[in-house]
Amino acid sequence: MDVILNFIAENLPMITILTLATFVGIEIIAKVPTVLHTPLMSGSNAISGVVVIGAILLIRDAKPDEYLTLIIGFLGIALAMINVVGGFAVTNRMLEMFKKKKK
Repeated sequence: MDVILNFIAENLPMITILTLATFVGIEIIAKVPTVLHTPLMSGSNAISGVVVIGAILLIRDAKPDEYLTLIIGFLGIALAMINVVGGFAVTNRMLEMFKKKKK
């Protein structure tokens, strides 16, 4: 328990920024019109790709006994890949609407 409390105390500014960024992101996305969701999905795919690379680097540099770092890295990879795959599926579906239909 002391390890967790020390981690929080040492990283309190970063945890605060992450929390505020989460709330701001939720508020911004909630107010986006439906027409703009697909272009924003493409942008979020690019950001999620960067998150995947960052999480891979985080896991690569972590020591085997740094469980918190490994768990956060794994969650980063898993959640970002869900976003990437979902984004590509939505984008593919949107592009199918613009193809000419065969007669």
